[in-house]
Amino acid sequence: MAAGDVCLFEGDLMLKVSVVISTYSEDRSRYVHDCIESLKSQSISPSEIILVLDPRPQLLDFYRSKFSRDARVLAGDGFGLSNARNAGVKSAGGDIVAFIDDDAIASTDWIKNLVAVYDDPQVVGAGGRIDPVWKNGIPIWFPEELNWVVGCSYKGLPKHKTSVRNPIGCNMSFRRMIFGMVGYFRTDMGRFGRVLLGSEEPEFSLRILNTFPKFKIIYEPRALVYHTVEKSRRKITYLLRRSLYEGLSKALIPPFKGNKSKGLSTENQYLRYLFSVSVPSRLKRFYDLNNLVQLTAIFLSTSAVILGFALGRFKRTALHL
Repeated sequence: MAAGDVCLFEGDLMLKVSVVISTYSEDRSRYVHDCIESLKSQSISPSEIILVLDPRPQLLDFYRSKFSRDARVLAGDGFGLSNARNAGVKSAGGDIVAFIDDDAIASTDWIKNLVAVYDDPQVVGAGGRIDPVWKNGIPIWFPEELNWVVGCSYKGLPKHKTSVRNPIGCNMSFRRMIFGMVGYFRTDMGRFGRVLLGSEEPEFSLRILNTFPKFKIIYEPRALVYHTVEKSRRKITYLLRRSLYEGLSKALIPPFKGNKSKGLSTENQYLRYLFSVSVPSRLKRFYDLNNLVQLTAIFLSTSAVILGFALGRFKRTALHL
C-alpha cells in the first residue's frame, strides 16, 4: 500500500494546539503584545504560546522580561523566519502547530475553526483567511487582487472551505507529526529580516503532498486573522520589490517528481482569474480613474513577478539546480 493510502491520523476535535509566533526586533514588541492578547482570548485556548526570536541574547532578554508569563520565549536555531518556525515546531508539545505573524491578531474563534478542520483524518494542514488592517488607510491605487503582496488573502481566493496547495504563512497550521515524516521548513528559503524572499510554505506543503498524495491541506476562511499593514508597505516601490521577490522565490522551489500539476497550480489559477475575470471586469469600467490606476498596479506587479521568476530560473539553470 502506498504511503498516501495509509490513514495515519485520527479525527479529534479535542486536539491540543501549540501556537508559534516569531519576531526579530525589539521595535515589534507592541505588535507581539496585541497578538498574544488575542491568543489569550480564544474561545478554545491554545495549549501553549511559543515566541521564537532571532538568536541575539539582548533580544532574548528583552522579550523574556515582557512576555515570559504569557509565552515560552526561546531563540531560533539561526536567523530568519524558517529557522524560527522550525525551532517552534521542535519545542512544541501540541498535536497541531499553528503559526501566526507577530503583527497579526487572531479572531476569537481562530483556533476553534482551525481545529475543526482536523476532524477529517486525511487533513494534515489548514489555514484561514487574512484580512488587512491598513495603517493610514488603503492607497487608492492598491487593488484587492494584490493583497498577497502584504501577506493577506486576495480577491480570487475561494470563499468557502476547500483543498488548497498551501496556506498563507501568517495563518497556517500543520499536524506536528508531519514534520517528523517529511522534515522542516527549508532554511535557505523564506523571510530573513526585511529580505522579501518567501515560498517556504508552498515548498513544505508540496513536499507533504508529494510524499502522501492522499493527504489534504484545507483553506477554511472562517479561521480569520487580521494582519497589520505598515505605512512602509503602502509605497509602489514596496509593491514592485515584493512582486519581484515573489517571482524569484517561486522559481527557486525545487521540482518534485510527483504532483507536478500542483507545482505552480495556485499561481496559474490566480493568473486565470486575473485575465479572465478581474482585468476584463475592470476594463469595462475604464472611465473610472481609480480603476485604471489599480489596473496599472496589477500590470506592474505581474510584470515584476514574471521578471523575478525568469531571473530565478536563470539562476537555477546557471547553478545546475
